[in-house]
Amino acid sequence: MKRNVFCAYFALLIAFNLPAQNCDIDILHKVNSWNGQFIRNYNKIVSVTEPYIAVGVPVVMAAVAWIRHDKELLKDAAYIGTSVVGAFAVTYGMKYLVGRERPYDKYPDRVHAYSHENSPSFPSGHTATAFALATSLSLKYPKWYVIAPSAFWACSVGLSRMNEGVHYPSDVLAGAVVGAGCAVANAYINRWLNRWLFGN
Repeated sequence: MKRNVFCAYFALLIAFNLPAQNCDIDILHKVNSWNGQFIRNYNKIVSVTEPYIAVGVPVVMAAVAWIRHDKELLKDAAYIGTSVVGAFAVTYGMKYLVGRERPYDKYPDRVHAYSHENSPSFPSGHTATAFALATSLSLKYPKWYVIAPSAFWACSVGLSRMNEGVHYPSDVLAGAVVGAGCAVANAYINRWLNRWLFGN
């Protein structure tokens, strides 16, 4: 009886997983095939510059706060910076826990790799840190002129990773959830961090 239940469960798991995987690679194949000069150049720039922006924004904020002796700005920089670092740490832990093969390695006949990565595929680290930055900025400065460009940039990062051929759509979606989730969770954690760093 137990064996039959296990077999039925395993069969259902395969039945639901295969269509999802097929959808994943089908969407990736379409996005990866967008090879117009403007699209390729735009996605390449967005993908390459993402780590520098994700790290640079809180660092510049902290530097300005230090020069101006602006305690509130320094708190914001600490929150945004730790959100990005948290998303990076969670993402890379998940990558090696899941160990998903890169799409260009698994489907070399369907995915063209414009760049190569050494780490596993799931979830997207670039997308996670981009969404951590965008979400934390939006939470700290809830104005349309902060939220709109931040969200557009973060979504562009996710799309660029698919166009580069280095991530499945599900990698990007998971990265977005991790990044946004880390920023939201860190809003609560930072209350303790502010008391420890700033005494309030």
